Amino acid sequence: MRTFSHRWGATRNGDRWRVATWAPKQDDLLLRVGTDELAMSKEADGWHVADVSADDGTEYAFIAQGETYPDPASRWQAGDVHAASRLCDPASLPRADWHGRPWEEAVVLEIHVGTFTADGTLRAAAERMEEVAALGITAIELMPLAQFAGDRGWGYDGVLPNALHPAYGTPADLVAFVDAAHAAGIMVLVDAVYNHFGPDGAYIHALCPSFFDDGRQTPWGAAIDFTRPEVRAFFLQNAEMWIAEYGVDGLRLDAVHQIGQPDETDFLRELADHVAGLDLGRPVHLVAEDERNLASYVGHGALRAQWNDDYHHAVHVLMTGEDQSYYAPFSDDPFGDMLIALRDGQVDQGQPRPRTDETRGEPSDHLPPQRFVNSNQTHDQIGNRAVGERLIALTSPEDMRVMHAMLCLSPFIPMLFQGEEIGSRAPFQFFTDFHGDLAGAVRKGRRDEFPEFADARDEIPDPNAPETFERSKPYASPPPDADEWRDLTRRCLKLRVDRVVPLLKSGWQRTEATREGDRSLRAAWTFAAGRLEITFADGEPAPALSTPEILTMEGPRVALHVGLEGN
Repeated sequence: MRTFSHRWGATRNGDRWRVATWAPKQDDLLLRVGTDELAMSKEADGWHVADVSADDGTEYAFIAQGETYPDPASRWQAGDVHAASRLCDPASLPRADWHGRPWEEAVVLEIHVGTFTADGTLRAAAERMEEVAALGITAIELMPLAQFAGDRGWGYDGVLPNALHPAYGTPADLVAFVDAAHAAGIMVLVDAVYNHFGPDGAYIHALCPSFFDDGRQTPWGAAIDFTRPEVRAFFLQNAEMWIAEYGVDGLRLDAVHQIGQPDETDFLRELADHVAGLDLGRPVHLVAEDERNLASYVGHGALRAQWNDDYHHAVHVLMTGEDQSYYAPFSDDPFGDMLIALRDGQVDQGQPRPRTDETRGEPSDHLPPQRFVNSNQTHDQIGNRAVGERLIALTSPEDMRVMHAMLCLSPFIPMLFQGEEIGSRAPFQFFTDFHGDLAGAVRKGRRDEFPEFADARDEIPDPNAPETFERSKPYASPPPDADEWRDLTRRCLKLRVDRVVPLLKSGWQRTEATREGDRSLRAAWTFAAGRLEITFADGEPAPALSTPEILTMEGPRVALHVGLEGN
């Protein structure tokens, strides 16, 4: 496994620890370990280094100009984000043997640890892994685990990327969760945020202003300077930690369009090469979220796929008729856009689009379908609505069963959001646990974000209210048809593993998709081992299949036929 000559944070070597941080603008740094303080050695390239003897779990902190700071690369905190760090070596924790799974077998369930169970912990989540696996789920994607201010939050305001959020448990609890998932045959992906730091407790700004790009801001705060090799090393090390030390199977990379300058993908390629070269004896999988729809780097190294929001947008607009914001370009012909998504993966491929002057994307029709993670719902697409409604609450449950079956049986990698597998109607709302002026600013910003609620601002939930968090637990009150949804999920995913996955593994050859009527289509994917076909219609009869049928679903509006030959 590759390591760095100056590794961020505390690295264990027997009974000693090497503690290092990059702070080129700091003349002197002190290291406090337990009750002792010692001067750190400053090296020519801006690293401050000290070697100490201490027990695992000992508290430590940096002192700069009289101020005490946690380690920006802390792997375990003694308390909240403002507390001292603790010496921690996740790699020393015992773990079960696991050889991974190929990407073609992935069926992803995205979960938020804090709302996935009543306890909201990794230990409690581990107890549900066999139940989840019995439905046919083969991968869990954990929303961000990195420590953020307060107890409650989505995780995208993390300020200590290497420290496990304490409300979810300890480093040993994360290892136990990964082992439980693996024992059930489930891969684990961690959502990693490499594009910004949150607004409360990010002391790296004070310790190392050189970490940031003075000339650029992201929508969430100061942009990070990825031209610096030390900065790149920080995030490469973070990926190593989750994958090699905690044993997870890969990462979902949040909003990579905010990593570096516009249109840059060089860090993504470096990261994909780095984790592919860890030599762990098992496959490693990276999935990117990229609003730019850049397709040229997908498939490089360990970069298996992209989130395909275009598929979601086409489905959402088709089922709801909504046309606001980013749905506008999909509102002229959502049925036609869904056909493009089934044929090419992405809809926006650099061509002019209706209701917008912007163009985005690159051609994606050369990529096999497993390079795209498709979804009907995600934390973003539910939670970034004013009151967090799921798609099933905006259309008929019967029609959503049809869309659910199509998602599960299409050759793209399907991803469900927690509760979707049982038809949950519970909202997933935006929640935080900030205090003081920051809490007020977040509350006001959230309510200003939705002008259509100008006359009913109080209907938008207060992100800081505990009840907003509690409402977002999808399994607390299962819907009356939960068993029917479970049966459908289990049936579709059994067909997927038995009939679709062997096709994916045999090698994709081509895709054909045609519009058979105003609102009906046929899509067919040819593989070395056979052919998968879908016919779909909205408000008119679905075309007949040309292959043996394996599933038929009908709702009040939409109808689906799935056929397959070969394999």
